[in-house]
Amino acid sequence: MVPIEKAKEQVIPITLNDSKFYLLNKRLLDILCSISGLFILTPGFFLLAIIMKIEDARGKVLFKQVRVGKDGKEFYMYKFRSMVSNAEELKDHLLEQNDMKDGPVFKMKQDPRVTKLGRFIRKTSIDELPQLVNVLKGDMTLVGPRPPLPSEVAQYTSYERQRLSVTPGLTCYWQVSGRSNIGFEEWVRLDLKYIQERNIMLDIKLILKTVFVLLGSKDAY
Repeated sequence: MVPIEKAKEQVIPITLNDSKFYLLNKRLLDILCSISGLFILTPGFFLLAIIMKIEDARGKVLFKQVRVGKDGKEFYMYKFRSMVSNAEELKDHLLEQNDMKDGPVFKMKQDPRVTKLGRFIRKTSIDELPQLVNVLKGDMTLVGPRPPLPSEVAQYTSYERQRLSVTPGLTCYWQVSGRSNIGFEEWVRLDLKYIQERNIMLDIKLILKTVFVLLGSKDAY
């Protein structure tokens, strides 16, 4: 295994577990959990959709956005809308207030575009649950680096682009290690650490840990 720090300096390709046995079991876990999750959560989704429409009748319930997946392939990622309907138009006026001080990612702790309901579903990560559809389709997996925006990938170094060597996921080390309070450099380091260490037991461990960490996490915004 290549040490992350050394890989960053020399951009030595990282090693990853891509055995057929692991990938088959990972895919079976994705299908089983995504189908089960969607079946159990669908009634709650309808209730949430009603509340969202009461708060903002003009806004859409689901928000889809182009993200970059494995090997740079783009796909639409789904989320429950947590911002005002013209959020993307307002983003350019807020760039100077970015709380992510390093790297290409934009995040604000007190983002004025987030709705009242949006703050709650972000805090509990309910806004991410529609991505179970992405997992079922195969665009994403349960555990893997979070899928970046094309504008972020355009600014990646060769070292950072190694995040794209695997299918992106709902959760990874970042989500259970401080999440939005972690800088981009550390975020990438954790993703590459996962890519080098991944196995089915680690995936299950991270899934279980994520459930406890994200429900009401103070690090989510």
